[in-house]
Amino acid sequence: MTTSKLLVFTGSYSEKEDSGIHVYELDESTYELSLLSQEKGLKNPTFLHVDKEKNRLVSIGEMSAADGSKAGEVIAYTIKPESGELEFMNRAQSAYAPTCHVQKDPQGKYLVISSYHGGTVSLVSLKEDGSIGEMLDSKQHAGQGSHPERQDRPHVHSAFFSPDGQYIMVQDLGLDKIFVYQIDREKEELVLHREVNTHAAAGPRHLVFHPNGKYAYVINEVDSTVTSYAYDGQEGNLTEIQTLPTLPNDFTGENTCAEITISSDGRFVYGSNRGHDSIVVYAALDNGSLEYVQHISTEGAHPRHFALTPSGNLLLVANRDTNNITLFQVNKETGELTYTGKQMESPKPVCVWPVYM
Repeated sequence: MTTSKLLVFTGSYSEKEDSGIHVYELDESTYELSLLSQEKGLKNPTFLHVDKEKNRLVSIGEMSAADGSKAGEVIAYTIKPESGELEFMNRAQSAYAPTCHVQKDPQGKYLVISSYHGGTVSLVSLKEDGSIGEMLDSKQHAGQGSHPERQDRPHVHSAFFSPDGQYIMVQDLGLDKIFVYQIDREKEELVLHREVNTHAAAGPRHLVFHPNGKYAYVINEVDSTVTSYAYDGQEGNLTEIQTLPTLPNDFTGENTCAEITISSDGRFVYGSNRGHDSIVVYAALDNGSLEYVQHISTEGAHPRHFALTPSGNLLLVANRDTNNITLFQVNKETGELTYTGKQMESPKPVCVWPVYM
């Protein structure tokens, strides 16, 4: 029996003694979020991955390595959809430095973990029951970009699988490169396929593929832009189409970008500005380019992450510095957002993941 309960999972910056993962239920008719459960015992469980089919949640976290240095860990939970409670499964080291992003292999056998501070991407095994296996491989990036402060060394920020699952696009903010990896499933290691250069001082952070698989869009943190790419699925290659600013022309303050996503019908692309504290909306055209639609305030500070609900009717924004999650209505015909007037207090939210369960 399936339920139509819309659960919202959030990760955050937190100490072990504080609640770091929160589970809410969202009423789509009233826009109300209700807290169902929360988890302690994790340091900085900032980014999550939810497996709806298997009722599993994976979170990154921070641990102390044997030598006392900071390292990344990954923690697995079983989700109880009826109550929204999380049941701890296990945890294991995932990287040699603190991490910022986790992505699951479409076949469900591996996790790919990004480490901003370590400049690495690592491969962690998943057991059949969804619990964490071991760290199998770690690739260290080297070099620097052109921005003297933000790009003095590698900063791996995210990894996303191609639509067919054959390639992994790894965004390195520090090097102005997108590294394209494959998984050698016999040797259980990451294999570098190619490197794609972005424009200088871009700082690629997150990526999203168009539903048609022909295009990809990358939000660039350092220079506050979005770049459209044509994607060649056979070659695993990205070719730049266009770069647009995420900010209005008259904005002169400091800003960095964070998250990017696309509507399920592929018509609209959304990005977040931290500083301007807004969501920028673009229309996705048939040739892969983008056209500006709207800027709207996130009703909070430092929108580090946001997500569309599965229905596409609402967009939820995690405003880290004002400790709130804000809700926006989505006009599916125009792509425009309207603030619902509803928000939920949530401590230092970094990731928000809505899913029907």
